[in-house]
Amino acid sequence: MARIACSLDPGRSLDEGVERVRLAESLGYESVWVTHIARREPLQVLGHYARHTERIGLATGVVPIMLRHPALMAMEAATLDEVSRGRLTLGLGVSHKVTVEGWYGLSLEDPVGQMREYLTIVRDLLDRGASGLEGRHFTSRFSFLGYAARPGMKVVVAALGERMLRLAAELADGVVLWMCSPAYIRETVRPTIEKALAEHGRSIDGFDIVANVPLALGGDEAAARDAIRRRVLPYVQLPFYRAVIAAGGHEAELGAFDAAMASGSPDEALQELGDAFVDDYAGIGDEAAVRRKVEEYRDAGVTLPSVGPVTGHEGGASVEGLLTAVAG
Repeated sequence: MARIACSLDPGRSLDEGVERVRLAESLGYESVWVTHIARREPLQVLGHYARHTERIGLATGVVPIMLRHPALMAMEAATLDEVSRGRLTLGLGVSHKVTVEGWYGLSLEDPVGQMREYLTIVRDLLDRGASGLEGRHFTSRFSFLGYAARPGMKVVVAALGERMLRLAAELADGVVLWMCSPAYIRETVRPTIEKALAEHGRSIDGFDIVANVPLALGGDEAAARDAIRRRVLPYVQLPFYRAVIAAGGHEAELGAFDAAMASGSPDEALQELGDAFVDDYAGIGDEAAVRRKVEEYRDAGVTLPSVGPVTGHEGGASVEGLLTAVAG
């Protein structure tokens, strides 16, 4: 089985989430990825999954860096890696100005610089057990006491634009992508990463390019597309995502979406994200269709596609049915 992951937030209950992760483990999925938005805390969710599974990798996709000092992040990640017997991949992201400043009252003024300092401290602590950085954004003089470092733990970064992609190639073990079309991955992400890796004497071998692939199996395809439109609604309004969506060939749809939103018609605005837009990012239809979309991302340069189940539309398969179909 080719490398495949899945993105599975718990949903209605942690117990339900555990059963789905156990199924993914039994089907041969390499890892399960959980997000951080405004629901359960992802590291604790993964700790719960760790206690109920044996082999499947556990990954954050991603934890926002502004909510924890990097020393605390390293402590929590090292502990969870120990609990899971070495199965953790720590995914970090800068989040977005609207959440960092609007929700938390913090400042996101230099995303790449903030991530550089944060990642440097986290890596130093995980690899060596000590850090000493007096940065513009973060300071750490912290060392583990009576606790071994966790060298070899994978740390990946949410990266969309070229500057963050280059930083990831310099300091991280991979990138996590969302709302990056196969064309954008093929034409921008993969070449940028390969060039930056070479500049730092690194190889693409062992460097992960992870992409969440929305998939809707069976049922009414128009209803499935509407479900996907609703899912991407917040992202087409965020500057970081809008830049890569436009670069991926969808600037016209964004313009039509903006015009409809300005006229006070959110439902009409969603419909401006036409079928071709939705189909560029998502796999919709029968088993062959959803598998083809996974392979399209793989062919574009993704090393680890992550199944993102889209369910709830009329006649559509359950999360369990989708996981089984893709793995089969």
